[in-house]
Amino acid sequence: MSVLTEIRVAVFDMDGVLWSMDDPIEHGAEAIRRCRQAGVSVYFLTNNSSKTRADYVAKLAGFGIESTVDEVVTSAHATAQWLEADGARGKTAVIIGEAGLRCELDQVGVNVVEYVEGDAVAYVVVGWDRGLTYDKLLQAHGAITRGGARFIATNRDATYPLAMGRTIPGGGSIVAAVATSTGVEPITIGKPEPYTLLTILEREGVVPRQCLVIGDRLDTDIAIATRVGTRSALVLTGVSTAEEAADLPPAQRPEYVWPDLSSL
Repeated sequence: MSVLTEIRVAVFDMDGVLWSMDDPIEHGAEAIRRCRQAGVSVYFLTNNSSKTRADYVAKLAGFGIESTVDEVVTSAHATAQWLEADGARGKTAVIIGEAGLRCELDQVGVNVVEYVEGDAVAYVVVGWDRGLTYDKLLQAHGAITRGGARFIATNRDATYPLAMGRTIPGGGSIVAAVATSTGVEPITIGKPEPYTLLTILEREGVVPRQCLVIGDRLDTDIAIATRVGTRSALVLTGVSTAEEAADLPPAQRPEYVWPDLSSL
């Protein structure tokens, strides 16, 4: 019996599952179509904070995958929603991040500022930033240690996947630099923290076992599924390997290990 007959929501990671950088991974569009044909709600959940949700809709379309903005959940969007619920509208934030993060914070009324010595700052928000400079680290450091800012991380992914199993430094490496210099650990919003997935379950009105999380990373995709209690599938097209999955304690292993999405 297909797993699609047993679930109501499928949550797909994107980088390493549907594509590697700008190269499509085989069977992605077909897997999404199968889910929709089975009446399964589809979401796209990524820790990448650099792009807007509209950017992802366009990128998915380029790979033959139809989607809506409401089906895309980025760590930047989730962070903005968390901040709005925290009462951040009208407050200030120093950020390390790219256009996607800045756009999402603008949408909820957070004022992105540069740190000026002596000023109070409400938040420092750190995500993936390929334009990282020492000055950005300096501003985040000052806002936390002297400006009284709360430290928020969009995610703590140590690496970002490329093709052929290669990786580059991820947003978590930048978060680690700020945490090291300030001695302050952040509130983390993205995977493997439960916030994003719980938001999807609440929106769909389903219990955890009616949801399948599909990803390529044991430390984020499978870990969030384990924490929330959903079903999980590891695809071997990205970062983690079958051997690494087998080495985990039984309660932390993915329910399924697939070579690629054709197994769905």
